[in-house]
Amino acid sequence: MSDEPKIDGELVSVFDTEQESEAMVVQGLLTSVGIDSTISSLDAVQNIYPGVGGVQVRVNPAQVEQARQIIAEYATADVDVEEVQEEGGETPSKS
Repeated sequence: MSDEPKIDGELVSVFDTEQESEAMVVQGLLTSVGIDSTISSLDAVQNIYPGVGGVQVRVNPAQVEQARQIIAEYATADVDVEEVQEEGGETPSKS
């Protein structure tokens, strides 16, 4: 079984960042809700334009809106870290 997403057309970028670890968190979030995604490096651009580059999380066109909604909800989630820790739960990671 491959980790590559099933492609239903050209993949569309739904998230970009300079930090690969942040892209991996977003990819994990999407995977947890059943959205296949891939991470694409933009390092080649840095050879031409120093300081430009990073990574993108890309999904199938049919899942773009759902993926962007999930990412936006996660980014704006109001999690009280102290409250979670007091209850003995694990603190969610939002890198």
